[in-house]
Amino acid sequence: MIPPRTLKGFRDYLPQAMIPRERIMEIARRVYRSYGFAPIDTPALEYLEILAGKGGEETDKQMYRFQDHGGRWVALRFDLTVPVARFTAQHLNELGIPFKRYHIAPVWRGENTQRGRYREFVQCDFDTIGTRSLTADIETTLVIHDLLRAIGFHEFVIRINNRKLLNGLLERQGLADRAAGVLRALDKWGKIGTEGVKQELEQTVGLTPAQAAAVLELTQIHGDHDAVLAQAEKLVQGSVVGEEGVHELREVLRGATAGGVSPGYLVLDLAIARGLDYYTGTIYETYLTALPGIGSVCSGGRYDNLAELFTTQSLPGVGASLGLDRLLAAMEELGMLETVSTPAPILLVFFDPQRRDDYLRLAAQLRSAGFNVEFYPEPKKISQQLKYADRRGHRVALVIGETEFEKKVCQVKDLRAGTQKEVPLQLTALAEAINEILAR
Repeated sequence: MIPPRTLKGFRDYLPQAMIPRERIMEIARRVYRSYGFAPIDTPALEYLEILAGKGGEETDKQMYRFQDHGGRWVALRFDLTVPVARFTAQHLNELGIPFKRYHIAPVWRGENTQRGRYREFVQCDFDTIGTRSLTADIETTLVIHDLLRAIGFHEFVIRINNRKLLNGLLERQGLADRAAGVLRALDKWGKIGTEGVKQELEQTVGLTPAQAAAVLELTQIHGDHDAVLAQAEKLVQGSVVGEEGVHELREVLRGATAGGVSPGYLVLDLAIARGLDYYTGTIYETYLTALPGIGSVCSGGRYDNLAELFTTQSLPGVGASLGLDRLLAAMEELGMLETVSTPAPILLVFFDPQRRDDYLRLAAQLRSAGFNVEFYPEPKKISQQLKYADRRGHRVALVIGETEFEKKVCQVKDLRAGTQKEVPLQLTALAEAINEILAR
């Protein structure tokens, strides 16, 4: 016999795991659509040349690649951003610009597994492509804010930076050609700390101690928005690209506040760099106040040059991605997930085998009224059916025996409270009793 097992870094999802996953995806779709983002899909497999070299050296190492039956080199997508650049360039005439899309799908990276991180995971992306307007950057901030609030979080921070700031500093230090290595070192901050980043900058990237200190000086600026920007402006003064970064950060923060984001949700963090090479401007990382150690749960940024490999037309873009698996790991740790293994809160008990068709009619009526109802398939003992309901997480049990049918009533059981009441066997009365229980 073949032992049933899953590959390292991959996992199965039981109903109690899939139900909250689908709920978060439904919330993401609703929020994205409220801003006018349209759904798309792309293949899991791309030509290797489409993906290779787009995310950086580390991402290339993690990519799943192989030759297909036709001898073509292909790879599993490592994110949803590179495929959308190819997609937009390929279908530009049909789409028009600006193009706003969302895409919720699995991606694959052969990296070391850790808490909330797997080799196959789902990203919930949204992007605006075809405009350099900072309004799109501001809207990205608004969507991240609204998404976290809609999911149920009230304590989180959206950390914002701009790649141009660091590029301006490196330009002033004569290190523009080492920008990719510096950014990768800074992206490891959360794992190796300040001293580790300093060693990485000096030993791996090749910066002198003075150059490494200058980089770290920028990333260690803290305070309110105005104070941080004023200090950053001094460090990049004379660099056009660096000064652009300061201006863009001011505009994004001002626009996000005007759009309804409380300043408490926004933090200027000049230490965040985002490890992927394709970012060019505003970058975002979102951390949960109660669980910052789990890492960013929604990240992204502006990428103005990614599509130039696929088309001569300028297709700048900006967007972000909700890390579904990491977010759910955090929600589980914070006790925010209800343990249920059924999407139907109502169980209709099969009590009288002679009344099967009557039960089926009632279940159909309740579903037509908008309720999710499961009808138990066999007329077993009520105790067994109620035990099943308890294990599955049903909230309401409807019990109708021969006596109830004769009296035209139904016993409506609140399975969480352990109480029940008799109500008329009428759709309006049943709906009212069920809604009363579900609202608790």
